[in-house]
Amino acid sequence: MLDPFYPIVDSAAWIARLLPCGVKFVQLRIKDRPREALRGEIAAAEDLCGKAGAALVINDYWQEAIDLGCRFVHLGQGDLKSADRAAIAAAGLRLGISTHDDAELARALAAKPDYIALGPIYPTILKAMEFAPQGLARVGEWKKRIGTIPLVAIGGITLERAARVFEAGADVIAVVTDITRAADPEARATAWVKATRRRLIA
Repeated sequence: MLDPFYPIVDSAAWIARLLPCGVKFVQLRIKDRPREALRGEIAAAEDLCGKAGAALVINDYWQEAIDLGCRFVHLGQGDLKSADRAAIAAAGLRLGISTHDDAELARALAAKPDYIALGPIYPTILKAMEFAPQGLARVGEWKKRIGTIPLVAIGGITLERAARVFEAGADVIAVVTDITRAADPEARATAWVKATRRRLIA
């Protein structure tokens, strides 16, 4: 089951802070860490989520996700090309894939993912983006094209914008800075959980 609130953080410490707020679906996205440190973070995050009954998604590092018994992996388009999808499937990992344009959506659909992400929906301060903001109309278009596959919207989405994004067709909203740069991240996460839990996806 996918929870409609999907925070993305860069450490097990962040996950430890968010799980008591009711978070049930969270991505660990770590960049530029030594292999052993990376594996330690993934193992710690998986242990925390397992004890809390939450689903952990590992960004990019599919081999580590397999080795450490994780349940989900999220791949960008570059990683999708190089990943061993047969090994991912054999390990029973569920798969999420990022998309930004028509060609990427076609590649994602061919991989038979468990969810498809679209972004950025709004301008984002998280990182320099190759793609312009997609907008709400694009959310609706993507949902029509992918049918029953859950659609994750990401990029510049705040709690105040969430209702419009859901109404446009998103099933799940991924959030980074609206949590990690909030004055009180725990209070913000709790507010997200309260506002979105009724939208649980089977």
